[in-house]
Amino acid sequence: MRLFELRGISKNFGAIQALTEVDLKIDAGEVLGLMGDNGAGKSTLIKIMAGNFLPSGGEIWLKGAKVEFHNPVDARRKGIEVVYQDLALCDNLTAAENVFLGREAKRRIGPFSFIDYATMFREAARHFAELKSETRPRDLVKQMSGGQRQAVAIARTRLSNPDIVLMDEPTAAISVRQVAEVLDLIRRLRDQNVAVILISHRMPDVFAVCDHVSVMRRGKVVADKPIRQTSPEEVTGLITGAIEFA
Repeated sequence: MRLFELRGISKNFGAIQALTEVDLKIDAGEVLGLMGDNGAGKSTLIKIMAGNFLPSGGEIWLKGAKVEFHNPVDARRKGIEVVYQDLALCDNLTAAENVFLGREAKRRIGPFSFIDYATMFREAARHFAELKSETRPRDLVKQMSGGQRQAVAIARTRLSNPDIVLMDEPTAAISVRQVAEVLDLIRRLRDQNVAVILISHRMPDVFAVCDHVSVMRRGKVVADKPIRQTSPEEVTGLITGAIEFA
């Protein structure tokens, strides 16, 4: 049974056709690279998968059942988490506070409720250990490297024990060493049987960690292939239009 599948997804904004009958599929423990030039429709597609947009047509299937996401909370409840390109972290808070942001652990003393920092630090440390990250729960985010920030954002997705993590350009604008850290984090998710959809412009990253690649152009999927059956040259041709379909 397929973990997650998009069937004939279309999206229009008035007269603008952003997506046209897009098919996409992914299984547990698989990393799917989603590539395409600016304006190809990747962001719109991710927002549909994350519950930000309703599709104009088509179906979303999860674990063999048809589903609808009316908002991001619906998608999260169904096991879909998103790591956005800007990471949405608070620089003035610790790593643990960012991991639990909006979902803080609480404890009660009589009629009063308090944030349970001890539990948050302990659980954040456990998630960082699972990801084999050197990030420490008490460190401030503003003092962290790009790779450590990604670890915080990914650890935050692990709170809900998701089946699928959508990652939007996670290696953009960080150093070579930090890119290696992020790719290792993606491999850790795959090893934990989490499906990862990696949206990226960086060809080496996609070919380093992905099992499958889908290429979009002008709102359509023009290729969907196992990574071992294609090449950077072919993918580049598909992105630019030098190759129509593959």
